[in-house]
Amino acid sequence: MIQVNSSQFNYQYFGQIHFPFSIALLVAYLKSQKNINQSCKFHKTFVFRDKVDDYIKQCKNTDVLLCSCYVWNWEITTHLAKEVKKLNPNCTIIFGGPQVPRQSEGFFEKYPFVDIIVHGEGEYIIKNIFNAYLKDKDYSNVKGIETKLFKNQPESRINDFEELPSPYLTNLVWDLVEKRKGVQWIASWETNRGCPYACTFCDWGSATNTKLRTWSEERLFKEIEWFVDNKINYIDCCDANFGILQERDMRIAEKLKEAAMEKNFPEVVRPNWAKFSSEKIIPIAKKFQEAGLLRAVTLSVQSMDEGTLDIIKRENMKFNEFSELTATFRKNGIPTYTEIIIGLPGESLESFKNGLETLVSDTKVGSIEIYDCKVLPNAPMNDPMYIKRYKIKTIRSPIFLAHSQIDHGTIQEYEYITVGAFSFTLDDLKEMNLYRWMVQTLHSLGILEYISTYYKKIHGLSVMKFFETFLEFCRIHESIFSLEYEKIVNHVDNGYAGKGWDHYDPNLGDIFWPIEEASWLRLIDGKKKLVEGILSFLAFLEEKHGYRTPINILDDLTKFQVFLLTVRTEDKIKSEDFEFNWKNFFVDGRELKHAKRKYSYRNLVIENDPFEWNYKTIWFGRFKKKYKMHPENIQEEKSEVKVDMIPFAAD
Repeated sequence: MIQVNSSQFNYQYFGQIHFPFSIALLVAYLKSQKNINQSCKFHKTFVFRDKVDDYIKQCKNTDVLLCSCYVWNWEITTHLAKEVKKLNPNCTIIFGGPQVPRQSEGFFEKYPFVDIIVHGEGEYIIKNIFNAYLKDKDYSNVKGIETKLFKNQPESRINDFEELPSPYLTNLVWDLVEKRKGVQWIASWETNRGCPYACTFCDWGSATNTKLRTWSEERLFKEIEWFVDNKINYIDCCDANFGILQERDMRIAEKLKEAAMEKNFPEVVRPNWAKFSSEKIIPIAKKFQEAGLLRAVTLSVQSMDEGTLDIIKRENMKFNEFSELTATFRKNGIPTYTEIIIGLPGESLESFKNGLETLVSDTKVGSIEIYDCKVLPNAPMNDPMYIKRYKIKTIRSPIFLAHSQIDHGTIQEYEYITVGAFSFTLDDLKEMNLYRWMVQTLHSLGILEYISTYYKKIHGLSVMKFFETFLEFCRIHESIFSLEYEKIVNHVDNGYAGKGWDHYDPNLGDIFWPIEEASWLRLIDGKKKLVEGILSFLAFLEEKHGYRTPINILDDLTKFQVFLLTVRTEDKIKSEDFEFNWKNFFVDGRELKHAKRKYSYRNLVIENDPFEWNYKTIWFGRFKKKYKMHPENIQEEKSEVKVDMIPFAAD
């Protein structure tokens, strides 16, 4: 009997961890082949990173080791394979997955303990490898593989998904994982496979031969029932473009809604929304929303610069269409966010700032998420000619996995991020990162959102000029903001020095935080200091730009801004009195008037434990906007209103 082990290491996220889905797909297909199933014994998959030493020992008598390789497990997987080969030289070690490079020159010199690498979709290929292993171990005719001796032509893509058994419906996922107390399993799930786009920073389209292929709705509906029966809380939908097949995906959404509302499972479904999301997505998103499954819909642009978009082969919708779309989602009550990549070739500091200005000022998108430009092994951006043409420079950086638990003494994982290109320098990139912090923390997370909006409406001050002034203030004046600014500068310097982007603050909880979330938590922790910091900054801004806003307006505006931020309190209702009609001003575009108002709203997070409050507010609650209240959703109590013109001088 051939002894088969497998690995797909994953990180734990506060007691949650993914099933080894890729391995499960392969093993399910292998077990469906009678000759292979009768000849092989498939052991539990290696998943938990803290058990790697035990896993190595378990491979003493292993005949075949299957390794599923991703950016988050490459180092620990190569460590496993190297040690297994030392312990058991006769073990055949097979690598597959998106982290295995197609441009593999020098691979076997660097990783001599690997026997076979798989390129492309794995199901057909792995079946043929096992058939060859059982016959005579001659792999020379197996398509889609590479060894130390040869590299074969690609295998044809899989078009008949019905011959691929479901690892869920066969219950195989439970056979492959080790039960561990306190661990909740996350289900990765494909409803389709493929991507019709060819963005150079992404390996999705090239990896799956672009054309979209689908599983039957009957199978998918049965898998949803399996998730319910097995009490799976979290489904991670791995489609590249969920919602692209509108009518079909609408039926899937309806089935998920039905399950969630009738059976209370799943609790979270995270899809990768279609790249060119349109109004057609709204009915699908509403089904998720009605079931309490919706976080937010991604309306990604990656860059607002046309030259950059050409270089990365990304075709966005026209800006006026995008602006109208965000407004339509807003009217329908569907939360949205957009994604920007920092460090793309073609982007400059100026174009980056201009793009942020456009998104912040001229769209109704809910928030802006900004990510590093990662150069993936099999993305077109990693092609040597592409790198040479656009003068791309990268740095090997410790991988950052947001909200993962602190790992003490485990093997570090790495990724490659851009630190230079023909259009920007490292210093430019560091400056971009300061704007990233300000847009994400001060605007999207709401610390100064309505204050900057006020200055744009009243004085025509652009948001980027507002932030430029804020940076100047932080650099020369001591306040709660300057202390945070110093942390951010140090964080960015360490990141681009190759020291990693992990941010751990023991006062915030035992996890790694995205820096913008940690910054938000620290800034809102002391209401008095935050108010003092804002007023100090406004005094600086007023003087620098020659504004003469009455102090009572600045005081009331600051009070209103802080009022909208979620703070830790036991009060179910949050209410305050104001001197001005801020809701009318920000929501309806009315003239700002002196008119006493009492605003209130139901507190978004009630939680006594400070760590749990942090998690519920800005981690679990980020996409549901639990960190702030939008003015349109606050209640206004009737009161005697005195209306006067505001006594301030126009510019």
